[in-house]
This record gives sequence, C-alpha cells and structure tokens, in this order.
Amino acid sequence: MAEREHEHEHEHEHEHEDDLEHHHAREHEHRDEHDAEAAEHAAEREVRRRFALAQVRQYGDPVLRMRANEVETFDDELQRVAERMVALMHDAEGIGLAATQVGILRRVFVFNHDGEDCVIVNPAITRLGEETEIDEEGCLSLGPVRVPVERSVEVTVEAQDVAGEKLTLELTGLPARVAQHEIDHLEGTLSIDRTDPESRREALAALRPRVVLSG
Repeated sequence: MAEREHEHEHEHEHEHEDDLEHHHAREHEHRDEHDAEAAEHAAEREVRRRFALAQVRQYGDPVLRMRANEVETFDDELQRVAERMVALMHDAEGIGLAATQVGILRRVFVFNHDGEDCVIVNPAITRLGEETEIDEEGCLSLGPVRVPVERSVEVTVEAQDVAGEKLTLELTGLPARVAQHEIDHLEGTLSIDRTDPESRREALAALRPRVVLSG
C-alpha cells in the first residue's frame, strides 16, 4: 500500500470516529433534554397532586361522616361542581371522588370508567352480586392508608347524569368496587369502617397523628 493511500485511510478513519462522537454527543444531548422534560412534567404533576389533595377533606373532618342530600336541581352550578370534581380527581391521581370529600353534601360522585369520566348523581345500589372479593382500597381522604375491604364483584347502580337523565350502570370488577366505595362516602361511611378489626386498628394508629397535627 502506498504511503499517501495509508495517510488518506487514517484521515477517513478519524473523520468516521469524529462523526460517531458527534452522533453519540447528540444522542446524549437529546436524552438529557428528554430526561429534563420528564423531570419537569413529573414535578408539575406532583405540584398539581398536592394542590388537589389540599382541597380534599381528610380523615377527622366531620363532613366525611355526614350523609349527602339528594340533588333536586340540575343546573349550571351542578355542572360546575361536577367539572371541578373531575379535575380534582385527575390532579389528585385518583380513580373516584365523592362530593362529600370536597365538602359538598350532595349525592354526587365522579369516577373514570373505561377511560371515560362519569358524573353520577343520586346513585342507589339496586343489586349486589353474590360473589364477593377482598382487595386493598386506598382513599384520597385517608392519605397513604390502604385497607382490605370485601365488596361485591358485580353491582347495579340506578342514578341520574348531570343533566338529570336516568342512568343504569351494570358494573363488574374495579368499577364496581369504586362505585361501592364512593356511594359509601355519600352515606358517611369510610373504607376503614368495612375492613377487619386488626387492619382498622393499624389504620387508625396511622391516621391519629395526622388528626392531631391538623387540629
């Protein structure tokens, strides 16, 4: 091989190495930008979550033990209440929210069912399936506390939508559990009331310091 050809080959190799280095540098730069954006979005979500949770009544608040009243007027105000509840549910990263949890004594709850936000007004459980299942339940009003609760796997709920039209919901699995949980809220009942005695004691032990601090 001639010397000039050898030098030219070395120059070509160096150019190729430089291209690779620039390519890797660009990849790292894009990855860093993506990581920075992801971290920023996560921080924004956390801020929204904390702000939303600050608007959700927490254990110890008397309104959580009160029975909600039937909704008789289907107007713009009810629509605004429903929209606010849906927004809070999403910002708090929950899958259901009852009106009593935001200090409103009306028989309304919202939940996400099959990717769709549903507003349920004046709900009444008209059928509980015989099959039951025990699973852990969390609650936006109970902080990090989770307790095992036995619920019917299938449930039928008769209700109205935000415009007052009649609804019949045939729910199975998680949606059935969420509906039973939220309707309990409208009766002033919490998941810790439906768990076993030991889990209830543990939950109350975790919740009491929060009640004292909030008081």
